[in-house]
Amino acid sequence: MKIAVLGIGLLGRAVAERLKATGHTVSVYNRTGTKTEPLQAVGVKIAASPARAIGCADCALLFLTDAEAIRAVILNVETRASLAGRTIIQMGTIGPEESRELHRAVTECGGDYLEAPVLGSIAEAKAGELLVMVGGSQSQLQRWNPLFQSLGQEPRLIGPVGQAASLKLALNQLIAAEITAFSLSLGFVQRTGIPVELFMTVLKESALYAPVFEKKLPRLQQRQYDHPNFPTCHLRKDVDLFLAAAKEKGLVTRTLDGIREVLKVAIARGHGPADYSAVYEEINPRQ
Repeated sequence: MKIAVLGIGLLGRAVAERLKATGHTVSVYNRTGTKTEPLQAVGVKIAASPARAIGCADCALLFLTDAEAIRAVILNVETRASLAGRTIIQMGTIGPEESRELHRAVTECGGDYLEAPVLGSIAEAKAGELLVMVGGSQSQLQRWNPLFQSLGQEPRLIGPVGQAASLKLALNQLIAAEITAFSLSLGFVQRTGIPVELFMTVLKESALYAPVFEKKLPRLQQRQYDHPNFPTCHLRKDVDLFLAAAKEKGLVTRTLDGIREVLKVAIARGHGPADYSAVYEEINPRQ
């Protein structure tokens, strides 16, 4: 299968490498061209423009930062002309209404559109263990299932376009809630003299435990946030998207408003590109 990947950030690069390793023909485009250079070494083609990438592929996967970036890349005058007869699969995190708007725009250009956001990061992408959530039709899922199974074993049809985007926001809201709650509890036991090992032993024996706690614990203890799996600035973006969508549904979001403020301060202090576990610095500052 000929696949174009647009947006070579942390996840986009890992997905491109995985697709190439599983036998697909892969071309990539990124607005910052230097990010694509490492992929040439593994046989991935570098496209000079999004129109060329899309025009040579059966489908294009979008891993761009946000809906604004997507519109700038695929809905400009040059690229619009390449959408006719092509399939665009939006795999990043954007709002449900933003995804529906893109659906309408791509369809108006004669293309096909579906969303397939994923849960998981670099390690899961390289191992083909991403959780793929599809927003579209059953026929679209069937057509592109071989592609999705290269990235995750059990792609799920969530519903029409917008539904998978909504589910992805609900899950990413939990990422923000879990890391801030764990950071606060960890900081508290540290400052009260309770051994961290004892805290983790009791936590793991309870229904409160989440695997992400143990995964992030070394980063928090060492206060090392480089080589991110998911940057703080991207989590802040997703929290903003969730807040807007949740408020539209009449939900009370005061708890998440507080978490958003923590993320905002962390970014202002230079932790935007760092792993999102850097929120620990704002919750348990150095003494």
